[in-house]
Amino acid sequence: MKNIFVFGADEFNLSLMRSLEAAREYCFHELYQYAEVKTGKELPVKALYEGALERLERYPGSVDAIVGYWDFPVSTMLPILCQSQGLPSPCFEAVLKCEHKYWSRLEQRRVVPEFIPDFCAVDPFKDDYQQQITLDYPFWLKPVKAASSHLGFMVRNDSELEMVIEEIRKKIHCFAAPFNYLLQFADLPDDIAAIDGYHCIAEGIISHGQQCTLEGYVFDGKLCVYGAVDSIREGKHSSSFSRYQYPSSIPQPTQDKMIAVTERFLTYIGFDNGPFNIEYYWEEESDQIWLLEINTRISKSHCPLFRNVDGMSHHQIMLALALGKQPVFPHRQGPYRYAAKFMWRVHSDAMVNRVPTEQEVQAVTRRVAGTEIQLHIREGMHLSELNYQDSYSYEIAEVFIGGDSEQELLQKYRDVQQVLPLELISLS
Repeated sequence: MKNIFVFGADEFNLSLMRSLEAAREYCFHELYQYAEVKTGKELPVKALYEGALERLERYPGSVDAIVGYWDFPVSTMLPILCQSQGLPSPCFEAVLKCEHKYWSRLEQRRVVPEFIPDFCAVDPFKDDYQQQITLDYPFWLKPVKAASSHLGFMVRNDSELEMVIEEIRKKIHCFAAPFNYLLQFADLPDDIAAIDGYHCIAEGIISHGQQCTLEGYVFDGKLCVYGAVDSIREGKHSSSFSRYQYPSSIPQPTQDKMIAVTERFLTYIGFDNGPFNIEYYWEEESDQIWLLEINTRISKSHCPLFRNVDGMSHHQIMLALALGKQPVFPHRQGPYRYAAKFMWRVHSDAMVNRVPTEQEVQAVTRRVAGTEIQLHIREGMHLSELNYQDSYSYEIAEVFIGGDSEQELLQKYRDVQQVLPLELISLS
């Protein structure tokens, strides 16, 4: 049996991993539970790192793999932990060249400049922050390290910039301080060492056209992309995602162009022996693609989608790579032709008056076939208490759905929303 330590384990993803045929040879250990890693107001990375090392050293058996499927701090810390145990992993500097938004753009500009927007670094704590910005309005402003679009804002004029800077100054520390702790483990160039977690990046607007995410990996220097997932927003000009849908509707020649750009960049930075997902925009009229960002992990949001369409969760990819093995993954062997993850969002603060019981949730999933529901709320809470939301909405639930057409996916989602006994009282 292989001992696999899961950093930030939660029951939903553990159940998906345990259902894999290969899992008969695995023994899963919770290095930390999700609640210990992601649910607090602070991210205690020093305690997590030192505690993880202690737990791994204390374990009497072999440590065969360490895995994680969450974003910061899990994805950022994994290569450091793997290196400490001599386990397969991308090197830490290559991971940072993806996850540090400013460093990543600098590296992209060196090798794929025609596929990225204009950008510049911004110190939000300096009085001359406005003079630091070399872009015209509108532009995006976001920390060099965050997650789930936290503190990401579209800025259209001077007054909005002033409000956004004030908000960032108040809240950037929750990611900046833990990110800076982890930066000490890297050999940073001088120009990057000067742009720490308390800095932001301003970027030109590229949110036009169709957005999709490539899921892939690099093993022994060879890149493989095994799926493309569309990221669909709530409205034409909305910054909040409404659903992820698989497989992508973007033409294969365009996907091939995205794959070629991905390979150029990841080869250039020396990323190897790890999974990734990379986000692009495609402008159909001009056939222009834009590279948005790179994540050095599988997307946990896509795991049920791959299981529904291809017949297996891509946890399989993550586990094989962590064990130093060439991944083997099926294609279109699942029960449905299409699958989606819907993000049930509310755009103003509200009090949660009633949350369905587990039995009521199960009754809905039996009634609407091919669905799974994960609630993020509890009775009596205000939606503003939810951690790490995007800047424009509150995500109250995730609904995973399989179907044989896009229309069937949408109808099933409407059915779930209508019959799930959930009550909110608006506070506006």
